Amino acid sequence: MGVLITGVAGFIGSQLAARLLAAGETVAGIDNFDAYYDPAVKRARLHALTSAAQPGQFRFFEADVRSPEALQEAFSALPVRAVAHLAAMSGVRYSAERGPLYAAVNVLGSVNMMEAARQAGVGVFLQASTSNVYGASAVVPFREDDPAVEPLAPYPASKRAAELFARSYHHLHGMNITVLRFFNVYGPQGRPDMMPIRVLDALMSGQPIPAYGGGELQRDWTYIDDVIDGVLAALERPLGYQIINLGCGAPLSLLAFIHIYERLTGRSARIETAPMPLTEVPITYCDNTRARELLGFAPRIGIEDGLARTWAWYAQAQAAGG
Repeated sequence: MGVLITGVAGFIGSQLAARLLAAGETVAGIDNFDAYYDPAVKRARLHALTSAAQPGQFRFFEADVRSPEALQEAFSALPVRAVAHLAAMSGVRYSAERGPLYAAVNVLGSVNMMEAARQAGVGVFLQASTSNVYGASAVVPFREDDPAVEPLAPYPASKRAAELFARSYHHLHGMNITVLRFFNVYGPQGRPDMMPIRVLDALMSGQPIPAYGGGELQRDWTYIDDVIDGVLAALERPLGYQIINLGCGAPLSLLAFIHIYERLTGRSARIETAPMPLTEVPITYCDNTRARELLGFAPRIGIEDGLARTWAWYAQAQAAGG
């Protein structure tokens, strides 16, 4: 019995697969190498996974979750005990003008995955979601019992819709579905479109860094290794239907974030104040009590240490010409 991961060439998916393979698990992976960011980055991650796997331990399918037929092929390749459905169209601001695309991939694609998992009798199904579903909530830190009915962009709206479909699949079919709301995941090999890498790119090239809301916008950065610990724990726990926040619980302002990188790199940032986009929430702030209780989740890597590790990886990759 193995684990099936969608979005296996993505940031979280590839590191989850690497941890499972290192533990001796059999893994099947699905990815379509969407061009939202450079597919070469994803293909490099996939190559690393393939190289690390033992013969027969890792099967990859280049497929789109919008295709039920392609998913059936993947599910038929090996008995699947658990699914980590991480594939999605990401990007809050990018989603603003692309509602139909986000609905098709993140809603229909997720329903296709739930249906395929239901037919295969999968024991645990993980649905990746986002802290952005909370919207501009006046209640912080964010708790899972918040109604989350005011998303500010198609991306979080599509993720919230997938959560509700998951609830219906549990109710009708008895599936164990755990929704994991990720909070600003970062670290080595992170997505090049996200702030931790974009700020480094700007610092090293001397380009300006837009400071939305005067730099007071706050994010609850959660290191990749801590997130993977939480995902691995969830894969082993059939919990009925649960929504669980996975976040550090320590929001940091954009300016403070940039200042940490300035100290690490020895570079001075060119900060330009920019108006807050309509898509952006002023703060993400995780109450991770439920994750601690149900998953034994205990974040270990604080932001100073996490950014230092990210900078070390980035500097090494740049020196190697990557």
